Amino acid sequence: MNKLSMLALVAALASTSAVAQNGGFSGPGAVAPETTTTTTQSGGFSGPNTSQTTVDKALKMSDDSWVTLRGNIEQQVGKKRYLFRDETGTINIEVDRKRWNGITVTPKDKVEIQGEIDKDWSSIEVDVKKIVKVN
Repeated sequence: MNKLSMLALVAALASTSAVAQNGGFSGPGAVAPETTTTTTQSGGFSGPNTSQTTVDKALKMSDDSWVTLRGNIEQQVGKKRYLFRDETGTINIEVDRKRWNGITVTPKDKVEIQGEIDKDWSSIEVDVKKIVKVN
């Protein structure tokens, strides 16, 4: 390999980096997150949200409906599953580790989650695609 190719390879490897993401849920039933390194992406639409709803309404929506909910995550009930509550009721949510984006949430923190309704034969949950703390 010539010097120019080697220099290009070293420059390419040096310019790629991974960012460790920490965060997650800290409360009843919480388990320590696994250590991982991933890259963070940002961007997307920022503006009025017409799909904000309540847990009560979300429970009646069809599979794959997009929802935005505001409330609190009360406890962890599985590896990626949590119990979410708003003023109208509770629903199970699934939050993949990469969706935490470094934030730590306790049951006292109000959050906004965005995701899809996932209905099975005997259960319904929200597959969370985005989660943020709100004031």
